[in-house]
Amino acid sequence: MSAGTGRRRSTGRPLSHAASRPIPAGTRSGAGSRPDARRPGRRTPRTPSRPATARRPLFTGRAVVFVGLLLLLSLTLAGPVRQWLEGRAEIARLAAESTAYDERIADLQEQLERQSDPAWTAREARERLAYVLPGDRLVVVVDGEAAEGDAGTLPDAVDATPRPWYEELLGSVADADG
Repeated sequence: MSAGTGRRRSTGRPLSHAASRPIPAGTRSGAGSRPDARRPGRRTPRTPSRPATARRPLFTGRAVVFVGLLLLLSLTLAGPVRQWLEGRAEIARLAAESTAYDERIADLQEQLERQSDPAWTAREARERLAYVLPGDRLVVVVDGEAAEGDAGTLPDAVDATPRPWYEELLGSVADADG
């Protein structure tokens, strides 16, 4: 058998079906064959079962299998992709939170440096706690009017005799009314 004729190459083993029948002379060499002549036992050429104008089906078996594999792949990868996207969002949120904490740390360090200054501490004590250094004069404003008397003295008592509770009640109602 030659490889140029389009047939299979010989493996060196005898064919199992050809061992019992004789080979007619001249069939392998191509000496007695004519291109147009039909040999007995040859099949006739196949004629298409469909007319040539018939359309192909919209979905072939391969297309259905391919689409099915794509759907399976997308369903398989949907969970990990979603988790990856959520992880990226979490990383972005944590980075923004870290930046906010860094700014807060910088503000607190600046406040700590300010509070370590003795001049700032004295100024805050005067403003918030009404501390007075020796030699300073303190003026306290009550209801928009200046209080009478010296600083550190108590006002004079109006009446030292106690009144009964009902007179105190009626007096407070009269003061609130008038």
